This record gives sequence, C-alpha cells and structure tokens, in this order.
Amino acid sequence: MGTLVARSTKRGYIEINMMHEAGGAGLDRVTDQELSAWRLFIQTHVKIIESIEQDLAEQKRVPLTTYDVLIELFEAPNKKLRLGDLTKKVILTKSGLTRLVDRMEREGLLRREKSEEDKRGAYAVLTEAGENELRRAWPVYAQGIKKYFAMPLAEKDLLALKQALEMLSEQD
Repeated sequence: MGTLVARSTKRGYIEINMMHEAGGAGLDRVTDQELSAWRLFIQTHVKIIESIEQDLAEQKRVPLTTYDVLIELFEAPNKKLRLGDLTKKVILTKSGLTRLVDRMEREGLLRREKSEEDKRGAYAVLTEAGENELRRAWPVYAQGIKKYFAMPLAEKDLLALKQALEMLSEQD
C-alpha cells in the first residue's frame, strides 16, 4: 500500500503525501479550513444524531433507524416501497436493512408483500402499528431537530446552511 504522511503547510494547506511501493508520490491538498469544516460537519452530525437517539430511547420510542424506515414508508404511495428502493432511501447497508426489516416485521411495524409483477421482488408495507409508532416518535424527533439543530442557529444561518447543503447535494 504505502506510507501516509500528513502535515500543515505555511500556506494553510493540509498536505497528505502517499509514498507508493513503486517509489512514486501522490500529493493531494485540502486547506485547513476545508478539512476543519468537513470534520466539524461529521462530528456535529454524529453528536446531533446521538442526542436525538438518546431522547427517543429515554421516551421509549423507536430508534432513529426504525423511524427512518417508517417515515419513508409513510410518505410512499400506498405506504409501501420495494425493498430495493427502501435500501436507497435509508442510510443502511443492504444486509443491515434486511435485518432491520426482519425485526420490524416481527414487531408488527411493517409487513412484507410479494410483488405481483416480479415474483422475486418484495415490498415493505407500513402497518397500522408502524404508523402509530411513527406518530409517537415524531414529537420527540421534532423536539430534537429544534433543540440540537435549529434553535442554536439564527434564521439567516439556517438559510445559508440549507443553501450550502442543497449545492452539495446537487453535485454529480
């Protein structure tokens, strides 16, 4: 593989120099500000998610990953999605989603339904119990969004952040 060397430069760049076995060196540069913003984005995301998860657990509500599946199903046409489409909408691996769907099915929050068009395909369908759990979790989740994300920011900061995130999400 090679040896990774990182250091700050006088011009405010983080220099990462990868020495390859073949003796060549690749050089990528990220400014201190770029790297700092990236790390802060990741750390803040984790902190907010963990805080909301803790609030949901304290209130004995479904975990955030379960909530994410429930809300995707709730918002889908006929409250159902193909499992492959659900995998693309939630931040889980395919195997992680399969285990979660299995558990949610056992708990009665969703049911699997065979696809009429494609016998190999299946849908996840929101149940009444799943919708009830979604409705119970929403106020705790909404309070977490307000408390840990929105309230510390001024309206203009929220707008600027939203616009910046929209620009990032529109990249190819």
